[in-house]
Amino acid sequence: MTSLRERLARHRDGEAVGVTSVCSAHPLVIEAAAVQASADGAVLLVEATSNQVDQYGGYTGMGPADFAALVHGIVDRVGLPRTRVVLGGDHLGPQRWCDLGPDEAMDRADVLVTAYVRAGFTKIHLDCSMACADDPVPLPGTLVAARAARLARAAEKAAAELGRSADLGYVIGTEVPVPGGARETIESLTPTTPEAARATVAEHRAAFGEAGVGEAWERVIALVVQPGVEFDHVRVFDYAPAAARRLSAVVDEYPGLVFEAHSTDYQTRDALARLVRDHWAVLKVGPGLTFALREALFALAAIEDELVPGADRSGLVDELESAMLADPTWWAGYYDGDPGGQRLARRYSYSDRARYYWPQPPVAAAVARLFDNLDTAGIPLPLLSQHLPDQYRRVRAGELPPMARDLAVDHVRDVLRDYAYACGEREVAA
Repeated sequence: MTSLRERLARHRDGEAVGVTSVCSAHPLVIEAAAVQASADGAVLLVEATSNQVDQYGGYTGMGPADFAALVHGIVDRVGLPRTRVVLGGDHLGPQRWCDLGPDEAMDRADVLVTAYVRAGFTKIHLDCSMACADDPVPLPGTLVAARAARLARAAEKAAAELGRSADLGYVIGTEVPVPGGARETIESLTPTTPEAARATVAEHRAAFGEAGVGEAWERVIALVVQPGVEFDHVRVFDYAPAAARRLSAVVDEYPGLVFEAHSTDYQTRDALARLVRDHWAVLKVGPGLTFALREALFALAAIEDELVPGADRSGLVDELESAMLADPTWWAGYYDGDPGGQRLARRYSYSDRARYYWPQPPVAAAVARLFDNLDTAGIPLPLLSQHLPDQYRRVRAGELPPMARDLAVDHVRDVLRDYAYACGEREVAA
């Protein structure tokens, strides 16, 4: 956490530097982020969301300790020192159990936060903004803050038992729409008002004191507000600095805080850099990274179609489609329209619901077979140029081996290179 605090302190001192927050559980995405951080000499901030990872396994099947072990195994293999790795818990609260009453949902959220802290997560985003069964809608800000302070108390207790209270850094606030991209097409998007941002800070500060964790307030490092960036299935709302100018100035009123921006996926390199200059020091990205991974894997599958006899191919694209059709849990509530439109959305939507299906054994096996087939056959440079032109250039320059896994990881790094540029990192290769 020390490395992250130092970076944020430099931002507050006026440097145009920031931190990329990688919010993904996919091993290849985490590997890409670790390689990028190693090249940049940067902090690697990896965050798990409360729906990905919880005490019951989340949709990944991992608890917090499992996720920590996954990240540490990857960074050790890459050669990135663990002292430059920060684990974060994103949107920790009762969201996973909002169909329950608030008492039971918050009891489970207490256990969730405790498990994250015990597993070594130090950046803790407290988000109790979603209503539980029988709650008023929308929730009063004071109730949201009181529940967040209750979770801070659970986190402080767990950290004190480990002798690591000083390691924790809290994030408060939330963004609209929901994390991970909008469920429906967005017609308009308005930045958080300055008044709402100030109210969030005031309500949480008071609630921390009332909950008996006033000292923990000094470790609140960031406030999540909506700068006016978002994406839905087919459209990206680009950052408009003029619309967020009044909001941007608010952070100057709180010397210990920076802004954190969620859903920055698919923003241009220049827009990301402007967000950092305008006080959004933490830029969170998730679906945009697995979207890039899907692009790479589909491109490699197209190369495989040219090189490998039909019976020996991985069938990756069809395997992914079959998995999504067999279990529509993760996309059916998102993709409307006729069957053809849904098919396109399953494969190519910005919201990238396909990311939930990569861990399924048949899909993971198809990826492994794809890599093996291409490494055995060897990828001709003209085919690589056709399907992955940026990776082709790096292979030609001797910067990248022409191996399937390396090509996929490097394509994910193309997204991370834009974030590195925006955050003022050392390596900003195109």
